[in-house]
Amino acid sequence: MDLNGLTVPDRSAKPRQSGLTWCIDDGVPSRAFRDTIASFHRIIDGVKFGWGTALVTDVIGEKIAVCREFGVDFSFGGTLFEAYWIQGRIQDFFDLVISAGCPVVEISDGTIQLPADERIRLIGEFKVHAKVFTEVGSKNPNESAVWLASDWIRQIERDRGAGADIVILETRESGTAGLCLPTGEIRSDIAAGILSSSLDPSYLMFEAPNKKLQTYWLQKLGSNVNLSNIPLGGSVNVETLRLGLRSDTFGLLTASTLFLP
Repeated sequence: MDLNGLTVPDRSAKPRQSGLTWCIDDGVPSRAFRDTIASFHRIIDGVKFGWGTALVTDVIGEKIAVCREFGVDFSFGGTLFEAYWIQGRIQDFFDLVISAGCPVVEISDGTIQLPADERIRLIGEFKVHAKVFTEVGSKNPNESAVWLASDWIRQIERDRGAGADIVILETRESGTAGLCLPTGEIRSDIAAGILSSSLDPSYLMFEAPNKKLQTYWLQKLGSNVNLSNIPLGGSVNVETLRLGLRSDTFGLLTASTLFLP
C-alpha cells in the first residue's frame, strides 16, 4: 500500500473483514467522544461501551448517534451481559440492545459461570438481530492459570460452531488476566498453542490494551490482526504500529520494500 510515496503493509478500507481496531470507551465526555470518532473513524472499526457505562452515562444516546453518523460499530460489552444474566433478566438485556440498535452483541463469562448449552442458545438468539462477538477466558487469574491451550481452542471452536462472528481472547482492560499473567506478561505457551492450531486468526480478536500486547500480536500475525480494548485515544498509535511506522513493528516494512544505502 502506498502512503505518500512510502510502501507500507496493505490495509483495507472499512467495512473491514480483518485488521479490526475496537476501542473501549470508559465513559469519556460526549464532546471528547465525538471529537475522537469524527477525527479517527477511518481507523476505528468499533467501540465497546465498557462495563455498565451504557447505563450510567446520560449521554449514551448521543454517543450512539455519533457512531452511526461515522460508520463505527458499537456494543455494550460482555460484563453488562453477564450482569443481566446473573440476575435472570436476559430478556431485559435483549430488549436494551434491540432498542439501542446495537450492531454487535458480546456474550462472555469472564466473571460468571455460563453453562455451555445456555451460551450456545444465546449466541443463536442474538445472532438473528446482530453480529455476535463472544469472549473466551476468565478474568480470575487463578482460573486462567489452570487453562491449557487445548481448553482455549476447544471453547473457541465451540463458539464458532454456534455461530459467533468473532471470538475475543480475554486479557481485561488492564492486560493482567486471561492470556496474560497478573504481571502483564503474555502466557507465551498458551499463545503458541493457539497460533499453531488450525484456528483461522481472521475470526479471532485479541484484547491488547497496551503497546506491549499490541506489538506482540502484530509481530506474530501481521498488520491485519484484530485488536480490541484499545484506549479510545489510542487508535492512531495502533495504526502506526500496524503500518510498521514505529521501531517496535519496523519489521512489518518488509525487506523487499526497503531501499537501503
